Amino acid sequence: MYFCTKKQSTYYMKHLSFVLLAFMSFAVNAQDLSKLYKEVSPAVVIIFTSEKEIVTTVGSKSNVVTKDGLGSGFMISDRLIITAAHVVTVPEKINVLFPDGDIIPATVVSSYKTADIALIKLFRPRINPVTVKLGDSDSLKIGERIFVIGAPYGQGASLSSGYVSGIRKQGTGKNPFSNTEFIQTDAAINTGNSGGPMFNLKGEVVGIVSFITSQSGGFDGIGYATTSNLATKLLLNDKMPWLGADMHTLTTEECKLLNVPQAHALLVQRVVESSIFGKMGIKGGDVEGVINNQKLILGGDIILGYNDITFDLSDEALNKLADFTNSINDNPKFTVTVYRDGKIITLKSK
Repeated sequence: MYFCTKKQSTYYMKHLSFVLLAFMSFAVNAQDLSKLYKEVSPAVVIIFTSEKEIVTTVGSKSNVVTKDGLGSGFMISDRLIITAAHVVTVPEKINVLFPDGDIIPATVVSSYKTADIALIKLFRPRINPVTVKLGDSDSLKIGERIFVIGAPYGQGASLSSGYVSGIRKQGTGKNPFSNTEFIQTDAAINTGNSGGPMFNLKGEVVGIVSFITSQSGGFDGIGYATTSNLATKLLLNDKMPWLGADMHTLTTEECKLLNVPQAHALLVQRVVESSIFGKMGIKGGDVEGVINNQKLILGGDIILGYNDITFDLSDEALNKLADFTNSINDNPKFTVTVYRDGKIITLKSK
């Protein structure tokens, strides 16, 4: 028979107490997370989209096909939903599925490609909506616990939890088009999670799920979410409308290759017919091409400027462009100068 000494007994009791405290803390956190999930998950939605896509087949023939998309989002009012910009790039149709099975069509209100955030609006108000609040992402600390709710691979209201691994600010400029702020996390994120909310343990949204870094194609433990503070600034405080086009910023080298008569411009790849740009007659491309190892849709209009603003990448020009686009809702009459088939033409808003 083995007897422990008094010193050994004290040692074991201390470690047993530590294990019990850790277990109790884990149990309390699990209960808190379960309670929070029940409160906020009804505000999380699945977003289905249909987009037109150019596909080049054998013989360099291009065809337009309809591509279905999937993402997540969350309600902030009875009609407004925040999601990721890449979920609703150029959708011909958007349908929002709620946890109770209700489906409501929606349209894009505002979108920022670099920050990867967008605001969409339901065609009709949601009855008795459950909404969530945007928290202060600047208060997040490395190691703080968070959780994500979304629809990975279409599995609605799926929860994953983890920690804040880092805060990444890349390419942050003095204009809204180049602002990026991402929260890095180890919480599991997969296809379908994009646009879903990242919550703190107060039940506040501190991030909007954006993308993952992966070598396998699946989740490898590094995911990113746009900060809630940047979403508040760009989507709720500004009034920049969605113009309805998927555009690529042409570099100086690309402009030379395409014979564009200025150093920088915007290549219009796809356009939604019912959007502001679509109604103006701005044309998207019809041929897939590769420039600098990047796949692009060529043949569409190349935007040189708006009103009297020539497009370039200086903060001064981009801030003027931001002021202009923020004023479109109040003054919808404007012109766009485009380069089409070797000619410079001006199009007017309808």
